[in-house]
Amino acid sequence: MNQRKKLVVIGNGMAGIRTIEELLKIAPDLYDITVFGAEPHPNYNRIMLSPVLAGEQTIDDIILNPVAWYAQHGITLHMGKVVTSVDRRNRIVTAADGTQAHYDRLLLATGSQPFVLPVPGHDLPGVITYRDIADTKAMIEATRAHQHAVVIGGGLLGLEAANGLNVRGMSVTVVHLADWLLERQLDPEAGELLKASLAERGLKFALSASTSACLADEQGRVRAVELKDGQQIPADLVVMAAGIRPDVRLATSMGLQCQRGILVTDTLQTLTDPRIYAVGECASHRGTAYGLVSPLYEQAVVCANHLANYGIGLYLGSQICTKLKVTGIDLFSAGDFMGAEGTDSIVLRDPVRGVYKKLVLKGDVLVGTCLYGDIQDGAWYFDLIRQGQNVADQRDTLVFGPQDPAP
Repeated sequence: MNQRKKLVVIGNGMAGIRTIEELLKIAPDLYDITVFGAEPHPNYNRIMLSPVLAGEQTIDDIILNPVAWYAQHGITLHMGKVVTSVDRRNRIVTAADGTQAHYDRLLLATGSQPFVLPVPGHDLPGVITYRDIADTKAMIEATRAHQHAVVIGGGLLGLEAANGLNVRGMSVTVVHLADWLLERQLDPEAGELLKASLAERGLKFALSASTSACLADEQGRVRAVELKDGQQIPADLVVMAAGIRPDVRLATSMGLQCQRGILVTDTLQTLTDPRIYAVGECASHRGTAYGLVSPLYEQAVVCANHLANYGIGLYLGSQICTKLKVTGIDLFSAGDFMGAEGTDSIVLRDPVRGVYKKLVLKGDVLVGTCLYGDIQDGAWYFDLIRQGQNVADQRDTLVFGPQDPAP
């Protein structure tokens, strides 16, 4: 007789499946596991969609857990099935096609939704988001038939989309609301360096620019993006990459407390129902919803620990650094890299090598860093920031990285 408990996972992405991987390491026989995924694909590395768009990798290259992996671990996988309701009283999950699964424990890993600007024409043919394999395929298809693209959003996703479309031969303009690119990861000077480098590759930019409408041609397909100042930029393809929002649609319908994500405790259990856990971009922990991989994987370890009934792990939040490679350009930032009041900065500029380093100190403690072009010392700086270490004796050499002690 089967005494295993039933665990249902809603969301077949990186956070949910990493939780299952961690659980299988420590309690492989505790649960019968069922996974629902809205996409018709097994778990894949969403971060690597950019190389797929640029033609450097294929969809098969970015699969993390092939279908055989689920079968090997006795996991029931429902691909391409969107869960539409959860009966918390009877603990039953129901998908749009009627597929049902009973649970003793439920893990929500529903991720995020791309934010679509609510401007006239946002739903025209040729206006898409950039979030999954289907979006990536649609963009690749568009490059075969069309010439002009506008990417709305100068964050990481937008720049990667713009680069991929540029590599595939499209004329690409990035429209960005902020004054400089990657304003959450870079200071204005590093953002300007990045813009200059990308412009050399053929990308065009409209910064401090607000989109007012997407305009249609006579056939009803998008033909241009209109900005608030009246400027029109030709566009056969418009990619909305202006941010993401935690996907709490199902959680809200279940009556779970949500505020910028599904509210969870330090054990990743939902505030509303301790049988239900949430990890990844859909979860809000102590007021923060994380969108980077490392915090999601840290959550997975703690969540698996509790699902395994060990109950000793706590997730206390993540100190994050941003290490990016934007179209071959290395970037790194951590802490207060902008420099709040009461701080001072040490800056190194090397235009010949294309290197920019900024260290922000409060007294004799490093509190932030922004690196462009040379990030080999990023991890060392991040450790100093986390430790709050006094660096008075290293102040003169700090910008050059760790130094060997004098003999």
